[in-house]
Amino acid sequence: MQVTEDNKKEYVRLYVNWRFMRGIEQQFLALQKGFTEIVPIHLLRPFDERELELVIGGLTSIDINDWRQHTRLKHCTPDTPVVKWFWQIVESYSEEMRARLLQFVTGSSRVPLQGFKALQGSTGAAGPRLFTIHCTDAPPDNLPKAHTCFNRIDLPAYESYQKLYDKLSQAVEETCGFAVE
Repeated sequence: MQVTEDNKKEYVRLYVNWRFMRGIEQQFLALQKGFTEIVPIHLLRPFDERELELVIGGLTSIDINDWRQHTRLKHCTPDTPVVKWFWQIVESYSEEMRARLLQFVTGSSRVPLQGFKALQGSTGAAGPRLFTIHCTDAPPDNLPKAHTCFNRIDLPAYESYQKLYDKLSQAVEETCGFAVE
């Protein structure tokens, strides 16, 4: 069937369904069977996907200096207030919140063995994708937006440290954190 203007939305819906559900169904079912042979399903029900990853993988100590050193800045500088506040917030967070922030932005709470310089995008594209802080002109009432494929967080120009802290914490704790781009 040829894709036309009339059926393009249906095509996209079917393609996404195939790409993220049907196309990996056999592999997922095999993984699920093996996993639930080791860990009974009733023990997994209390956890959401973020908590489960933390339980399975455990927390690692995140080297903030390595993180900062291997972070790309887009439309901002290290002296941009929101960037300075971001790092102050990261330093103030517990290890768990740092891991959750990292998971919010990258899709994983773990840092590669080689450190942040070896961070990969969630699409599996070859080569590293550095953690990126992108300062945007979005309204300051918006939450930060994460693009896990690119390891990028979009930060509006918040007017204070407290506003960024509140919005970032809310985004990390209450949203899935994924944007399709």
